[in-house]
Amino acid sequence: MSVIDLFGRRINYLRLSVTGRCDLRCGYCRPQGAGGGPEGRDLLSDEALLLIARTSVDLGIEKIRVTGGEPLVRHGILRLLSRLSAIPGLAKLVLTTNGLRLAESAPGLREAGVESINVSLDSLRADRFARITGGGDLSRVLAGIERAQGCGFHRVKINTVVMRGVNEDEVEEFAALTRDRPIRVRFIEYMPAASGGCARGITVPGEEILDRLSKRYRLDPMEKEELGGPARYFRIEGGAGAVGVITPISCHFCEDCNRIRVTSSGVAKGCLFSRQDVDLKPFLRNGDAKGLRRALLEVVRAKPDRHPLCPDGFGAKAFAMSAVGG
Repeated sequence: MSVIDLFGRRINYLRLSVTGRCDLRCGYCRPQGAGGGPEGRDLLSDEALLLIARTSVDLGIEKIRVTGGEPLVRHGILRLLSRLSAIPGLAKLVLTTNGLRLAESAPGLREAGVESINVSLDSLRADRFARITGGGDLSRVLAGIERAQGCGFHRVKINTVVMRGVNEDEVEEFAALTRDRPIRVRFIEYMPAASGGCARGITVPGEEILDRLSKRYRLDPMEKEELGGPARYFRIEGGAGAVGVITPISCHFCEDCNRIRVTSSGVAKGCLFSRQDVDLKPFLRNGDAKGLRRALLEVVRAKPDRHPLCPDGFGAKAFAMSAVGG
């Protein structure tokens, strides 16, 4: 079965948040003053998450990305992932992590059926990484990436939010990681979600990033991957991996958006910045699969043609991205 939204887009990708908690505090994601996310009765149970996942797959979802917050802080996450990966019809189960707990978790993630891992990493310099993340230990993240590759995750992806005056001088250094290893580094334009204000002056446009890289490397465009996200990929000549740019500010990719998302408290969204959210909890409390199916279809129907971001901000109340699945 396929689900097509009002703009002709095939929706086959679910971002499923399993916690709003994180053991880092990056300013653009979980700024000072932001809560730690739902806990206790407000946090969806394993059974509720599984019901959402099964119903979504029945509707045509082929790929599920487990997110947070930091998903590896959730108690029993490996068992949950194993049950998710066993859902009939699910083609891909992937996970995004900050990498702090990846070294000890990587073997279990592989055994649980996770196909690939994205690691959020905004600096390769220990002191700068600590400032960006509110005290994070870079060595643990790098050790996690090494362990994941050694456990069979042959194509780890690194997500780097590029911020002017903060880390844009590391773009070439990140790209160099792809020369000898099958790593994919995705450079993401800064989004002003946590401030609700202007991105101008902070956001480094994707084309500027590619221009910087092309002065040092020859970049060969690559074909878009099946069930992939919005990244445009390029291979450094002779490189084993790839670099990509994700451009929500300078170049909307919304016409190709294939995703919906569900927060760890059970709110379904057609867009990260959507104002037409649907609360799934009434259906989850009663195990109402039919009602849940209708609610998810409503989310698809209400999915906007594009998000409201632009270089001048988005004119909405600020929110912590960690609370909505990033």
